[in-house]
Amino acid sequence: MKNIVTALAIATSLAMGHNALAADKPTVVLVHGAFADASSWNGVVNVLEQDGYKVIAAANPLRGVKSDGAAVAALLASVKTPVVLVGHSYGGNVISNAAYGQANVKALVYVSAFAPGTGETVAQLAGKFPGSTLGPTLADPVVLADGGKDLYIQQDKFHDQFAADLSDEQATLMAATQRPVTEAALNEKATTPAWKSIPSWHIYGDADKNIPPQAMAFMAERAHARAVEVIQGASHVVMVSHPESVARMIEKAAVQ
Repeated sequence: MKNIVTALAIATSLAMGHNALAADKPTVVLVHGAFADASSWNGVVNVLEQDGYKVIAAANPLRGVKSDGAAVAALLASVKTPVVLVGHSYGGNVISNAAYGQANVKALVYVSAFAPGTGETVAQLAGKFPGSTLGPTLADPVVLADGGKDLYIQQDKFHDQFAADLSDEQATLMAATQRPVTEAALNEKATTPAWKSIPSWHIYGDADKNIPPQAMAFMAERAHARAVEVIQGASHVVMVSHPESVARMIEKAAVQ
């Protein structure tokens, strides 16, 4: 009986220690981009949670920069701890908008992501440097009731375009479950970006076919990034293919 009580006491102490550790760390909020969903962060979430971080993988509506930013900003306002805000792809534009004026956001992390300046669109930035092959892989737009258009990547082109460093099985599943972005969102001008006042970290792959690596290097330099990591051979979904590297970059931002 004594051994059982001792074991329970040790387990309780460890649990309390883990909870206290998590309480001392910022909350990590992850924002997915176009043609993906919150599950694209699963590998990163696993690493961060094992390291004692509380994580929220937000559902990005993918309807428009301002409206998506407002949705994420509302989530941020509900978090009572400091936040490391992370965006992938188009989600980078969203976090740049959502974090502006949010006092609890201590760091921004751009994962194969856009970091637009005032008045820029992600469509413009994708075409600023050569290398993006996304356009020809898009399916015919889905016309919405309000006249807007939803965009998807053709499923048979998804693997090579979006996730070339994943297995056939992973890419096929992601292609089937991809979430569309509106055409308007990709052409909506950015407002004053939060990276002008909040420090940022950037990580991306040198084999990205959605956003030219040269464009991401340009945006990271312009934002005076605290750290930049380029993963050799990584596709646009670097957080899926290299979750530990992405998690480590987020943790660097968390302990600044």
